[in-house]
Amino acid sequence: MAMVENGHPAPAPIVGIAYRNPHCPALGMDIETLADARRRVPPGEEGAPQRLDFHLLVLVTRGRGTHMIDFVGHACRPGTLLWIRPGQVHRYAPEAGMQARLVLFTPDFPSPSAARGLLDDPHGPAHWQLSGPDRAELALHTDLIAAAHAVHEQQPATELLRHLLTALLLRIALLPGPERGPAPAGAAELLARFRAALEETYADHRSVAAHAAALNTTPKTLTRACHQGAGMSAKAVIDARVALEAKRLLVHTDLSAAAIGRRLGFTEAANFGKFFTRATGQSPGDFRRGPSVTAVGPE
Repeated sequence: MAMVENGHPAPAPIVGIAYRNPHCPALGMDIETLADARRRVPPGEEGAPQRLDFHLLVLVTRGRGTHMIDFVGHACRPGTLLWIRPGQVHRYAPEAGMQARLVLFTPDFPSPSAARGLLDDPHGPAHWQLSGPDRAELALHTDLIAAAHAVHEQQPATELLRHLLTALLLRIALLPGPERGPAPAGAAELLARFRAALEETYADHRSVAAHAAALNTTPKTLTRACHQGAGMSAKAVIDARVALEAKRLLVHTDLSAAAIGRRLGFTEAANFGKFFTRATGQSPGDFRRGPSVTAVGPE
């Protein structure tokens, strides 16, 4: 991974994007092109960071660019597959001739059998570079979804689309992932519950013991599950989530560092500053002036 500097002289407010299918309003999924998505952006919001309340799959078909997902710059070229999950902040790659097919879907639309590990993990894999059969098969799956969606505009095909999306997600689940092996079933389920609960409580407390008690487990068991499933301790998982929200607020709002600290549960600004510096290697002020962005993917 390379580190690049990307200054933000003024806050870029995050635009909340709710799911909407303009063609079939009652359908919990849609498929479109990157050009279609850009045309619907209101004037003045071009290039603004977005926080989605739905899942977004991006399959790049032509061109190159860098797509930002929670301060990670994903280098894109033909065959790149990205998965942006509800709650994540992302920014589309600049024009640069990049073309892509987008699959949007609400969390409850896929079949219950569909790759729940990927669907339910807010920190699941975000970037694959496809080649060979993987690339061909993923392109075929999206072609089938596009054809079925066109049929749905004339006559109901909801179940067909649900099954096709489920097949696409199950195929993505077969793609090579991180080198870390799969966690045991019990540990994976505990980690998923922990991360889901953390989304609601990360600003309230950062105590592993408190989180473990809320999940009816012990700190030792929770930490073991985090090591097995996330490659880090339970405390590190908590701190990473708090640090991510701090980064979002520093870059995308004009709140003072002290106000951000209070929002995240720090009673003293100095304590927030120490936490952020320890977690990121930069002070809140330095990060706001020019946050470090991790770049991943091929050049």
